[in-house]
Amino acid sequence: MVGILAVGALASILVGCGSEPSRTEVSTSSAPPPATQAEASVPSAVPATAKAVDSALSAEYDGQLLDKTFDSLKFEIEPGDPFEPAMLTEPINALFGKRIRLRGYILPTARKRLQQFVLVRDNQECCFGPGAALYDCVLVDMQPGRFAMFSVRPISVEGTLSLQEVIGPDGAHLAIYHLEGELVK
Repeated sequence: MVGILAVGALASILVGCGSEPSRTEVSTSSAPPPATQAEASVPSAVPATAKAVDSALSAEYDGQLLDKTFDSLKFEIEPGDPFEPAMLTEPINALFGKRIRLRGYILPTARKRLQQFVLVRDNQECCFGPGAALYDCVLVDMQPGRFAMFSVRPISVEGTLSLQEVIGPDGAHLAIYHLEGELVK
């Protein structure tokens, strides 16, 4: 579970995934949020073929590692709009509690023996810079005794995905995804 102090220390680097905070709140949930009437009536942004594949994977899940990308975590949200758990698609909700492998970049905070870090879609060296979408970052807490080393190259992280909302003082979400890291390659 993410510690409030640890999240507070990371809050300044989460600016790329939301607003700059002075304090944060953490809400944890390993279960998918309940479906709402609005969710049932809004068509999903995921194509039917991708839904079918993700549903089949979910139905057959036996604890094996699932290879996923940041595109697997993408959902419809307009810049500046508040996050609501009902925005998450069925395939995303099906990933919570599952072991996944996700490839991305470590947002640098330290260089050695990282026990907590933010995994981001890209290294922001191109034209995009800070202000990444909410679904483009994942807060990673390594399991006890495990750690990662900073790299400028892409890495893959294996672990269990959950919904864990990190909220800034203005009520804006800084991050929503959490990965309990088992292994970094």
